[in-house]
Amino acid sequence: MGSQWYSGYSIQSLNPTCPSSSSSSVIFTLLKPQIHRRRIITCCNSRRRRRMASVAAMNAVSSSSVEVGIQNQQELKKGIADLYDESSGIWEDIWGDHMHHGYYEPKSSVELSDHRAAQIRMIEQALSFAAISDPAKKPTSIVDVGCGIGGSSRYLAKKYGATAKGITLSPVQAERAQALADAQGLGDKVSFQVADALNQPFPDGQFDLVWSMESGEHMPNKEKFVGELARVAAPGGTIILVTWCHRDLSPSEESLTPEEKELLNKICKAFYLPAWCSTADYVNLLQSNSLQDIKAEDWSENVAPFWPAVIKSALTWKGFTSVLRSGWKTIKAALAMPLMIEGYKKGLIKFAIITCRKPE
Repeated sequence: MGSQWYSGYSIQSLNPTCPSSSSSSVIFTLLKPQIHRRRIITCCNSRRRRRMASVAAMNAVSSSSVEVGIQNQQELKKGIADLYDESSGIWEDIWGDHMHHGYYEPKSSVELSDHRAAQIRMIEQALSFAAISDPAKKPTSIVDVGCGIGGSSRYLAKKYGATAKGITLSPVQAERAQALADAQGLGDKVSFQVADALNQPFPDGQFDLVWSMESGEHMPNKEKFVGELARVAAPGGTIILVTWCHRDLSPSEESLTPEEKELLNKICKAFYLPAWCSTADYVNLLQSNSLQDIKAEDWSENVAPFWPAVIKSALTWKGFTSVLRSGWKTIKAALAMPLMIEGYKKGLIKFAIITCRKPE
């Protein structure tokens, strides 16, 4: 097996300017990225090295994310479910049925009308990065882990003629996702249920495509999360994980700085997130599960227009009144959106795609 690789972009400056006298004007500037490459260690083959990799992965995750995020798991699960119960209808009304970032070409001029198309591009770019565009790798059974209102599930089921199952903590999302599938004539192909991604209600090896689009950041136990993704993947199946991460630590660092932890904690409280981890942490966890063809990339630059666009939509009369009517959790999340911009600007937050394959 060949060596794995990781290439990334780093946002040099994504600068929000919010005049103190008014919240109706937000200006964002994206400066040139810096590109760096880093070689990733190949997957372990021996049992002893797998054990060592597993221990190292757990240590890396715990050391880099200590004291960051919501710690009580029951509080976290309820908060996540309540947040999406409250906010999913608003999101669908303004942004459509894909509850994730859009993918944009670097330094491109972006119109407001392009954002929904950019969300479809995100799906297609993720499939291309994982080489799913190869007809020989066409999936027939898909699980969407953290499915939202089922946008990815329905899109993938239609694209490949596949069956898809989606899971979410939000009863409102699961019900709406199924209603949309039925309305689109996909009720016999796509189904949704309330379930925990850390304890998926599926047998081993059921899906040849395991899809997680921006749900990993909500998982309080990253080791168990990755283990479940690997468990439900069929032999030879592909795992696609797109998620928010914090920056990789340098060899001399044991953890993030206190200032970085403070910023992430503010975001965690608003979006109901547990401890964050880095892209390198995820790669180590995937290696410890003996997964193959692991590759990762930082798409932070490619999603840079997204948060400014979301904030802009929230500042419209329709967006503003919808947020106010939805409830406190949605209001709190909306107020925290500029913190995501700040995290990207400081190089702390990374938008990562990580893909791999389960051995046959």
